[in-house]
Amino acid sequence: MPNANQHYSLRVYYEDTDAGGIVYYANYLKFFERARTEWLRELGINQMTFLEQKIGFVVRRVEMDNIASAKLDDLLNVNSTITSLKRASLVFHQQITNQAQQVLCTAIIRVACVNLQSAKPMAIPKSILGAFKRVC
Repeated sequence: MPNANQHYSLRVYYEDTDAGGIVYYANYLKFFERARTEWLRELGINQMTFLEQKIGFVVRRVEMDNIASAKLDDLLNVNSTITSLKRASLVFHQQITNQAQQVLCTAIIRVACVNLQSAKPMAIPKSILGAFKRVC
């Protein structure tokens, strides 16, 4: 049974940091994206299939709060939860913690389903919607 919360772990590499060994703030968005993508994989959703059908998911809105800094070699955990599921969009609450369980960054991210040819919103395909409903 899929989980309503997804946990994704990653290590901070040199490429993720600035000259002082601190994670550059925009990289937290990449970490959140990777976690959402891995969750889709866990749910059996193949994004390439939908891209071939000209269906995509785009980030519509981000609210991010940077609380503390991650550093080179830190082991991070990204926790993701779907807090809202609508016909054409969903909202994720995501949080990054370090190995000491200290909260470093939180985000609320609204993702919309779009027709990639017209760039217009569209209903989330039933196969994806069903997978999301099983974990909400």
